[in-house]
Amino acid sequence: MLDPIGYGTNSLPPPPRPKSPWGRFDPYDSVEDQDKEYVGFATLPNQVHRKSVKKGFEFTLMVVGESGLGKSTLVNSLFLTDLYKGRVLHNAPERVAQTVAITKNTVEIVEKGVKLKLNIVDTPGFGDAVNNIQSWRAVSDYVDRQFEQYRRDETGLNRKNIQDNRIHCCLYFISPYGHGLRPLDVEFMRSLHEKVNIVPVLAKADSLTSSELRNMKTRIMTEIDKHRIKIYQFPDCDEDEDELFRRQDLELKVKERRIGWVHSEITSLSIPFAVVGSNAIVESEGRRFRARIYPWGVVEVENVAHSDFVHLRNMLVRTHMQDLKDMTQDVHYENYRAQYLCRGASPDLSYSFGHFAV
Repeated sequence: MLDPIGYGTNSLPPPPRPKSPWGRFDPYDSVEDQDKEYVGFATLPNQVHRKSVKKGFEFTLMVVGESGLGKSTLVNSLFLTDLYKGRVLHNAPERVAQTVAITKNTVEIVEKGVKLKLNIVDTPGFGDAVNNIQSWRAVSDYVDRQFEQYRRDETGLNRKNIQDNRIHCCLYFISPYGHGLRPLDVEFMRSLHEKVNIVPVLAKADSLTSSELRNMKTRIMTEIDKHRIKIYQFPDCDEDEDELFRRQDLELKVKERRIGWVHSEITSLSIPFAVVGSNAIVESEGRRFRARIYPWGVVEVENVAHSDFVHLRNMLVRTHMQDLKDMTQDVHYENYRAQYLCRGASPDLSYSFGHFAV
């Protein structure tokens, strides 16, 4: 007599489950799961992961700020590469006469088998002229052109290999030598905050003392709120997230100082990120690290007590890169499409976005 599944009552037990192609990533590879029946769709995340890694990833970062604030050095420090090998440095008279230009550098980075195509969009000449009225216009028009090109590719016949050149994040560098935001800073961010994810960065943080840094951050955030500028907001952390991710999320929003073994206090906001960049490798006490050397001491780039560089890198690469891309697709690009349709598909790109939300 055969049992319902076709094995004889006196035969050997059913053969073991076939070996999974996912190896150590198999969600069913545990002792308690061996005697249970499953359909198998818990491996769907693994399938998406494998396909995504094979295809690779793409990210476009724009850096905006006046010359001399360390934009190029910071980008090289963030991605451990040299994107500005052939850069030509202009003298002061040439910078004053220079108009705002848009340059794009692309580099492919491979790490742990994961490929990232990184596009860095720079804006040389921004804020360097004597008259900076509407110097942000070239940047705004560039962002609009990328939206328009993506819309045309998306509605075209061949949609398999669409190149996404939309700006996913804009690092806006604020000078540490002023008393907060300049009129140009306010005008730029107000003109682009409906089009791109703006992350304010306080450049050359090592030129300020700790108290000056706290006051500067508070003043900048007060002015951002006063002018109703919409910078990139970190999404709320879900309750089911693990403790490590929740801790990283908290560190991105506030900076804490440890008091004893248990207690801590909030010393300042993380935003705007006060950063220090350096391409110089320093060796000290058996360690190799990026730092800036001064007569009074050494400023370590990746020391959270010296700058917010680590927090910025974690946000930009390790925790919120996909969210920045989702915000670009779901909010900024959808706003552009809605505005385009409301204009009656006019090809004119010289308009300015209003406060429109889908």
